[in-house]
Amino acid sequence: MTLPGYRTYSPPSPPRRSTLARASRVLGIVGLVGLVFCLAGMIPALVGVVLGTISLLRRDADRRPAIVGVVCSALALVIGAVALVWLLSKAAECGDETRYPDDSSRRNCVEREFPFAKSRSTTTP
Repeated sequence: MTLPGYRTYSPPSPPRRSTLARASRVLGIVGLVGLVFCLAGMIPALVGVVLGTISLLRRDADRRPAIVGVVCSALALVIGAVALVWLLSKAAECGDETRYPDDSSRRNCVEREFPFAKSRSTTTP
């Protein structure tokens, strides 16, 4: 009970944190790290861009994590897209039948261009 003319003390509320901004930041970082695993980081990066953009459009008070999330996610998407285009161009080069007419020459091209790929021999006795 308070006396007339007096106000009760209420402590200030903690600053509101945006869950979307934090999720965007986490997904952006996961996207960058996930690029190492067969470009799997592109999916979380795409979600991170969407969540960060929504958070920025809502004008949430906690903007810094949203900006970091959008930047990290966009960087992961750009790096992943460049790597994907490069890998596909190398694969298309090895699949060119005018340059490599037979199957063994195409297989040699794949083994030369992609040394990390294991080749399975399908020879029968």
